[in-house]
Amino acid sequence: MDRQQEFVLRTLEERDIRFIRLWFTDVLGFLKSVAIAPAELEGAFAEGIGFDGSAIEGFARVYESDMLAKPDPSTFQILPWRSETPGAARMFCDILMPDGSPSHADPRWVLKRTLAKAADMGFTFYTHPEVEFFLLKDRPEEGRKPVPNDSGGYFDHTPHSSGHDFRRNAIMMLEAMGISVEFSHHEGAPGQQEIDLRYADALTTADNIMTFRLVMKEVALEQGIWASFMPKPFTEHPGSGMHTHMSLFEGDRNAFYEPGADYQLSKIGRSFIGGLLRHAAEITAVCNQWVNSYKRLWGGAEAIAGLGGEAPSYISWGHNNRSALVRVPMYKPHKGNSTRVEFRSLDSSCNPYLAFAVILAAGLKGIEGGYEMPPGAEDDVWALTASERRALGIEPLPQSLDEAITTMERSELVAETLGEHVFDFFLRNKRAEWSEYRRQVTEFELGRYLPVL
Repeated sequence: MDRQQEFVLRTLEERDIRFIRLWFTDVLGFLKSVAIAPAELEGAFAEGIGFDGSAIEGFARVYESDMLAKPDPSTFQILPWRSETPGAARMFCDILMPDGSPSHADPRWVLKRTLAKAADMGFTFYTHPEVEFFLLKDRPEEGRKPVPNDSGGYFDHTPHSSGHDFRRNAIMMLEAMGISVEFSHHEGAPGQQEIDLRYADALTTADNIMTFRLVMKEVALEQGIWASFMPKPFTEHPGSGMHTHMSLFEGDRNAFYEPGADYQLSKIGRSFIGGLLRHAAEITAVCNQWVNSYKRLWGGAEAIAGLGGEAPSYISWGHNNRSALVRVPMYKPHKGNSTRVEFRSLDSSCNPYLAFAVILAAGLKGIEGGYEMPPGAEDDVWALTASERRALGIEPLPQSLDEAITTMERSELVAETLGEHVFDFFLRNKRAEWSEYRRQVTEFELGRYLPVL
């Protein structure tokens, strides 16, 4: 037994922890949990806990259903919202087949495999997400429109506002679980919040995002409100994204940094951006996996841009251009390690393991292929005409889930990164979602056509 496992077992006894929740995600990024007693944990560390994989979305067919959840002791944390005695703790799990080999259906393994490829090239991948979400007055119910819990705007600080108290309590709970927060503030739309997590390696960040989403919902419920990561719940307001800053390190050195280069950006950094841009359309279905995601990307960006709607619709990069898909933030003098790239299409309801895997794979492909970074777009891309965008070589992102999965289906990069099992399931599931959405008669159609046709 290694030191981390010994630490976990000792902590359980010292803190009177009687319930250990083993967490993992299905292919779509929904959190799954099974609780075990402390007496079972040594066996779980050694062999894993068996479960029926055929009951988990995208995991296994009935005839190959036996799977194992093996807890990762490095992810052990006590759950602060279960503070009464006896307490509860959680660990993320790696999913294994009965012979002990990694399950190709496990999103965490998909990311680990891509990180291993980066490591073989000498790189560690770091990410820093800016997570946006909405606080609503009530739990959403079918047929009832959502109501934001406040009428605040960007950076508003309203005394006694529930959003202010919410962020304070949520950050305290995150930090109690070892998740460091860099910034928090009210975002541009009523009820919209943003909390930015500190830089960490991509696997830790993905685990943190899964924890973050649950913590936000738990804190909201304690305050009698509801937290939602739906990309665009309101027609008239901007949606919620997850702009993610990223960099590659070679040991302690930022591989994106080159003193004196344009934007202090190295050839590796420029090729990484080239990979992101060339493969952006292919990875969009993974980064924006819901029908509603495209309402955020294409839901009147031009009309609401002045209200803080900064979802990118076109494949371009810029320096201080928040309409671009990829942004190179301003260089901080004497802080070469802060050189980074910001990828802006992600929404906060994605599966972070799969999203980080395909983003990293696209960037690494750019480095391997020596991709050139195209000219930057410093104009507001939304304000350009279609002919101006064509002249600049600026292509649109997919405009619907249907278009995104059709593009993904042709992508060797995504197929290789996700693996055959996840790739095939993801496409089947998303095609079914699109088919179900396409046959719906919407409120818009009823309101516009029923009275006049």
